[in-house]
Amino acid sequence: MKSKKIVIIEDEPDILEVLSYNLKREGFVVLAALDGDTGLAMVKHEKPDLVLLDLMLPGMDGVEICSSIKNDTELHNTLIIMVTAKGEESDVVLGLGVGADDYVAKPFSPKELVARVKAVLRRGTLLDLNPEKEKIEYGDLCIDTQKYEVLVKGQEVKLTATEFRILHYLASHSGRVFSREQLLNKALGDASVVVDRNIDVHIRGIRKKLAIEPPLIETIRGIGYRFKD
Repeated sequence: MKSKKIVIIEDEPDILEVLSYNLKREGFVVLAALDGDTGLAMVKHEKPDLVLLDLMLPGMDGVEICSSIKNDTELHNTLIIMVTAKGEESDVVLGLGVGADDYVAKPFSPKELVARVKAVLRRGTLLDLNPEKEKIEYGDLCIDTQKYEVLVKGQEVKLTATEFRILHYLASHSGRVFSREQLLNKALGDASVVVDRNIDVHIRGIRKKLAIEPPLIETIRGIGYRFKD
């Protein structure tokens, strides 16, 4: 099996060295950049499977880089883990809001980081999606897991891997209400970060991108979310 390629964009050399060493030990192909501009150019040239992206960088910051990647038609499916210095909720929401698939807060252990990288890569493969529902159609919406594609009125809508998983899972169980914790565990996997706010941000992103009114994903106050039956 071909090794997964990871680009690390991190301006602290010591952290960069530790991350590179531990990911290489796990068999990943690792490339690194110490600033945002170099890192984005590297991503565009190498087209990695995943980007480990520090939020605070010299030159372009992590938010700008994440937005640029997710708005690039050739790169928008690239998985991104945002690295935040404080782990504050505002940083998490900011990173997820611009398309990051997950986040990890400093300080973190190399073991935790490697586990998070593997979890996000597994999530991106979509291997555990229900094979009996390869295509789901609901009004103007079509979800195709074979093509990894979402269409609204025949026009493709670009979702992150995490957004795709959440939408597919809810649509596969239309009418059923799921709590945030259930969505984190069932749609995203046991290794995802259990932060309720993550789900709220992803749901808002899905609704905004689909631009279907009224929204197909309904909020059930005090409980969670469901896809219209």
